[in-house]
Amino acid sequence: MEGTGLSMSIDISTNSRPAARPPDRLILFIGFPGMCMLDIAGPQTVFWCASKIMQERGLSGYVRHMVSLEGGLVQTLEGVAMLTERLDHFAHAPVDTILVPGAPDILAAVARHGALVESLRTRARAARRMASVCTGAFLLAAAGLLDGKRAATHWLMQELLGQSYPLIEVDRNAIFVQHGDTWTSGGVTAGIDLALALVEQDCGREVALAVARELVVFVKRPSGQPQLSSTLQAQAGDGPLFDELHLWILANLELPNLSVELLAERMQMSPRNFTRVYKEQTGQTPARAVERIRLEAACRLLQDSARNVDQIALQCGFGDEGRMRKTFQRCLQLSPSAYRQRLAPGAVGAMPFTGPTAS
Repeated sequence: MEGTGLSMSIDISTNSRPAARPPDRLILFIGFPGMCMLDIAGPQTVFWCASKIMQERGLSGYVRHMVSLEGGLVQTLEGVAMLTERLDHFAHAPVDTILVPGAPDILAAVARHGALVESLRTRARAARRMASVCTGAFLLAAAGLLDGKRAATHWLMQELLGQSYPLIEVDRNAIFVQHGDTWTSGGVTAGIDLALALVEQDCGREVALAVARELVVFVKRPSGQPQLSSTLQAQAGDGPLFDELHLWILANLELPNLSVELLAERMQMSPRNFTRVYKEQTGQTPARAVERIRLEAACRLLQDSARNVDQIALQCGFGDEGRMRKTFQRCLQLSPSAYRQRLAPGAVGAMPFTGPTAS
């Protein structure tokens, strides 16, 4: 120091050293013969994309491994063989997530793969969370990991899951369900929605939306969305006659009067003939179909946008908030504001959207 004849040096190397980045999260994708390839490929791609985005920002991403009991090639339902590592190679690794796919004849798969079921039961004690796609829920159920919990599975298999494992509360509406540290999803592509939700939990909403945009996902669906959308159900008739009409309705929802006459004119049919043919092919009246599509669009906007209720009512063609509120109360037994609150990020017990029954 000046005037003392002494000099002082300060080592600031430890203070200037950047903080160490947390390690990447380890995800194990479980493989077994006959599994559905898309149950695995969809979520894998979501986590790959999220990891790329996070690493570009200097943040932790995901390390992804495809594993099976024995390792080696595992034949999928579609005939594509996937190369896997032995599951026991990760016995002492800090596993973040274990994800289990489904298979069509899932009860037979559960019976054949008893060792895998037992391994899942053991591994769940060390993993931070367990997840299943589609009928993969049956494997978690067989391992006792869904007892006393809400769970989702493919809509065609819901009744069988409830009958086979009566301790499970089968959610017949949600596209995916989180119950504590266990996540389950509906059929096949719902695994993408599940993976996006896991990414949102880990990395934040902005990253999850960035992944959805990069993968050209039409909309990032919340857990309360049904597995079958109103538009998809309307398209499930005898042919593609009304497919273009449904797309036109979606593009013009802000029109307050999507009347039978207007829709019939689009189809170059008389109103009477249009109504008859439409109900024959879709199982519902044109008016009810329009209401379902408006309601589903409003539910998505309440979840995924910051627009106020009045703006959403106008955008979805309800005309005003009062009319939209009456539709919500009649169909969902709660107001639009209450629906948004129940589906807000971090809310507990999301309200499923079931939509009105067809008539």
